[in-house]
Amino acid sequence: MEVKTGLGQDSHRFDEDSNKTLVLGGVPFPGHPALKGNSDADVILHAITNSISSITGRNILGGIADKMCLEEGITDSSEYLKIALQDLCHWKITHLAIALECKRPKISPKIDAIKKSVAKLLNIKPKDIGITATSGEGLTAFGRGEGIQAQAILTVVNKGEK
Repeated sequence: MEVKTGLGQDSHRFDEDSNKTLVLGGVPFPGHPALKGNSDADVILHAITNSISSITGRNILGGIADKMCLEEGITDSSEYLKIALQDLCHWKITHLAIALECKRPKISPKIDAIKKSVAKLLNIKPKDIGITATSGEGLTAFGRGEGIQAQAILTVVNKGEK
């Protein structure tokens, strides 16, 4: 059985002046400032997309998503993820690990909602997703509350198709 692992990372600053709602893993966090970006700046979905790109070698966020966002006005990060998932046609996702570094918002109360949202997008079970969050003791800009950093590790196995 052939197994591959992809690593993805993304980070954005908070946009304190925005009227937009913070979205993480497709889940809204009302009452919190949104992240700054051309898209919805969903760092979780961006990190997952980048983890797929590290498996397939196809640059989705830096190439395809920029065009979708800037030229077509598509700002929903789940749309970028769907494009990346098309490249995994012969692979089955078996596990996803997500690590967040941020001082705010509190992630724990929404972990189950994020797992359900991401599981639906990836067509896997929420139990196959692990999410951790830390402030890193305030040692970085993320831990001091200036933004959010997400890392994703995705494991896939070959379905045996070519």
